Amino acid sequence: MTTLKKRLQDDLTAAIKARDELRSSTLRLTLSAVTNEEVAGKTARELSDDEVQKVIAREAKKRREAAEAFAQGGRPEQAERERAEGEVLAEYLPKQLDDAELAEIVRQAVAEAAAAGAEGPRAMGAVMKVVNPKVAGRAEGGRVAAEVKRQLAG
Repeated sequence: MTTLKKRLQDDLTAAIKARDELRSSTLRLTLSAVTNEEVAGKTARELSDDEVQKVIAREAKKRREAAEAFAQGGRPEQAERERAEGEVLAEYLPKQLDDAELAEIVRQAVAEAAAAGAEGPRAMGAVMKVVNPKVAGRAEGGRVAAEVKRQLAG
């Protein structure tokens, strides 16, 4: 069994014993998503820690989007609940890059792509190819793409 999945299960057990409803329901939903991912496809398989982390990241993104939707829909209590669930999931993800760190990584990648002859907005693909492995799991794709576009335009 993967260590991250085991940690989720152990934390779920602890949350149930502590009667922490928010944490236990969030971990239950996340473990369900992990299990669904394991049985998807033709044959069931164990997910690696990286794959489990991707599932957790996907779940966290769902919580952020739902919180925004509830906030815009005038349901602040529901939005707050979604944010709280997102914070629980954030404990299982690597620390996210701040804007300055992301900008520096992108700046280096743009310089690398320019050295290879790719410049301007057409270099987007080449730059993303360099940046994505460096930021994997530590920055959302939309944030990365926006920063790359901003630097290529400037």
